[in-house]
Amino acid sequence: MTSNGGLSAPDLPLPIFQPSSLVKRYLLYDIDTVTWLRRNHNILGVFIGSLPQSPQQNVFLGLPLELQPEEVTLLVEKGLAYIADDLQSHKDALLLPPMELEEYKSNVRKEGLDTAKAVVKQKQQKTEEILKRKSLRRPCLDADKADDRDDRDEGLFDLPQQKLSEPAPITIIPYRSTPTTSYPPIDAPSQQSSLPLPEVSASSYALFKHLHASGYFMSPGLRFGCRFSVYPGDPLRFHSHFLATSAEWDEEMDLLDLIGGGRLGTGVKKAWLIGGAVKTDKGDGKKDSGSMDAQNGVREKPASSSVRTFCVGWAGM
Repeated sequence: MTSNGGLSAPDLPLPIFQPSSLVKRYLLYDIDTVTWLRRNHNILGVFIGSLPQSPQQNVFLGLPLELQPEEVTLLVEKGLAYIADDLQSHKDALLLPPMELEEYKSNVRKEGLDTAKAVVKQKQQKTEEILKRKSLRRPCLDADKADDRDDRDEGLFDLPQQKLSEPAPITIIPYRSTPTTSYPPIDAPSQQSSLPLPEVSASSYALFKHLHASGYFMSPGLRFGCRFSVYPGDPLRFHSHFLATSAEWDEEMDLLDLIGGGRLGTGVKKAWLIGGAVKTDKGDGKKDSGSMDAQNGVREKPASSSVRTFCVGWAGM
C-alpha cells in the first residue's frame, strides 16, 4: 500500500465489477477506490445509487459508481484494473464451509450488538447533558427520601404512597449490520477470470485517451448533446470548457451539425470540440485503428496514435 496525497492506494490491479457477462455496465463499490481514482487518475464516472437517508430523490446520488466504457478500457490498458464477473464471483465466494459461515455470521451479530450499545450510550449521555443544563435532578430512588417528600398526616382514607421502583433494565436489540463492501469479508475475484474489454468506438476512445493524457477530466455529455463534457480540473472546482464529439478522420459531416454544435457550445459558454485519430495508411490503404489481443483482452496500440482536435465557436452570440 502506498500513500498518495494522504489516501492509501488500493491493491493493484483493482477489480471493476460487471454485474454479469450479459450486463454491459461497469461498477465500483468502494469509496476509497473511487476517491483514489478521481484524485490520481482523473476518473470521474457517474454515481447511480440512491442515498439511504433520501431515497426518494435523484438529484444527489451515491455508490455504486458507474464507469464509462472508455474509462474502463483506459484503466485496463494501464494495468490498474481488470473486469470481474460480479455475479459469478459472489456465487463462488459464498460457498463457504459451515464453520467459516457460522463464524462470519457471529462476527456480523457482534458488530450489530456493539453498534446498538454505542447508540444507547450516546442517548444516555445526551439526556444527562440536557438535565444538567436545565439544573434538574433525576427523581430520587431512595424509599426514605420519597416518604419525606410528603409532610402531611396520613388520614383514614389516604392512599399509601407508592415507592419509586428502579428503572427497568434497558433491552438492547442488536442492529442488523450489513457490510458496506464485499471484499472483505469475502475474497476478491481472481484476475485470471477477467472479462473482455467493453466495446468502444475507435474514434471515441482515441479522443478520450488524448484528452485524458492532457490532464482533462471527462464526464458523459448527454445533457449537452455531445460525447464528453471536458473539464480542465476536478468538476467540483471548475466548469467544463469543451463539449467534445469524436469522428473518424475521413468521416463526412453535415454542415448543419457543425453550425448546431458551434451555436450550442457558444450558447452555454463553452467551445464545441471535435477530434479523432489521424489516419495512418498502411500498404493496403486501410486505417490502422489498433487490434484486439484476444488472450489478454487488451487493445494493441496502432502504429500512430496522434489525435487532432478542432474547436468551433460562433461569433456574435
